[in-house]
Amino acid sequence: MFPAPVRLAWLDALRGPAALAVTMHHAGWTFLPGVWAEVDRRIDLGSWGVLVFFLVSGYIIPASLERRGDLRAFWVGRGFRLLPLLVVACGLALVLAAAGLLPVPKGLGERPWPLIVLGNVTMLQELLNLPAVISVTWTLSYEMAFYLVSVALFAARQAHRSAGIAAALAVAAVPLGLLLPRATIGGRADLVAAVLGVAVVVAIAVTVLGAGRARTVAAVAGGLLGLALVVLGSRGGTWQGVIILATMFAGTAIHRAERGTISWQAAGLAVALVVGCGIPAKDDPAWVPAIVLAFGAFGLAYALRGRTFPRWLPWLGTISFSVYLLHPILLYVLPDLPSFLLALIPLSALTHRWIEIPAQRLGKRLR
Repeated sequence: MFPAPVRLAWLDALRGPAALAVTMHHAGWTFLPGVWAEVDRRIDLGSWGVLVFFLVSGYIIPASLERRGDLRAFWVGRGFRLLPLLVVACGLALVLAAAGLLPVPKGLGERPWPLIVLGNVTMLQELLNLPAVISVTWTLSYEMAFYLVSVALFAARQAHRSAGIAAALAVAAVPLGLLLPRATIGGRADLVAAVLGVAVVVAIAVTVLGAGRARTVAAVAGGLLGLALVVLGSRGGTWQGVIILATMFAGTAIHRAERGTISWQAAGLAVALVVGCGIPAKDDPAWVPAIVLAFGAFGLAYALRGRTFPRWLPWLGTISFSVYLLHPILLYVLPDLPSFLLALIPLSALTHRWIEIPAQRLGKRLR
């Protein structure tokens, strides 16, 4: 065992296995479909991985926002953290698709190109019902909605209400899911998608560049847009989409309980409601162990947060975004599972070193 390299190493120690779980879910279906069908029948490892990611984001993102206390710094930091690698990975995927090495993303030629670019660059393509250049980026749409709502709560000085918000979203997910079982934003609603996407960009731009009341109004408007997109645009169903948002706020509630700003009883109630209302959100037996074990894994890692971790485990978490974005591309260009696994980690380490880190440093200088 080696000392943890950073204060929140336990979060990186969660991110690494979560990224590998999603990776193995897709690699299993690609290279070992017969074997993986038996695994997937018992637990959806892909869902487990993304739910762990959502809990980690819920725990750390509002804390990061409040630590800086600056909405402009938050959005600049998020932009330089996510967009450089996302743009490079999407560009690589499109080049390989044009060369015939990757399948063309579903629906890519059926919608206007400017609209597809808007959706993928804002990371809202999933909630705007637009084609994704890289399939796994659907999770970034929920992350983006969570950022918008968190910024709105911070601007309105209501950020401390995370436990109540998690509980309210969990309870509301049930009737909303029954009333709106499918996305209301249709797959041909170009004008609606364009208006909503541009509205989000404008809200963020005013939040970053504005001041005073204009900044607050823009931040709150962005939060309302983010919430509306989850309710109306979740392609996996409104119930599941709202539970995802509730899951992130459950992570925030745990952070607030740790800091002493809310009681552990309030945080525990919020978590229980999210899990209880989330279990029937998806009609798949493998979903139930995924959501229960995701919360269980987060709780175990939290309980061990004062311990040391093997150095490789937090390191794997630091490159997890590269692992997450690159693995769907490598699945199509490598012939078998061993070569896929041997190539993925070194390539992810390189993109983290040469794309992610320089972009984050630039973002810090601009902040």
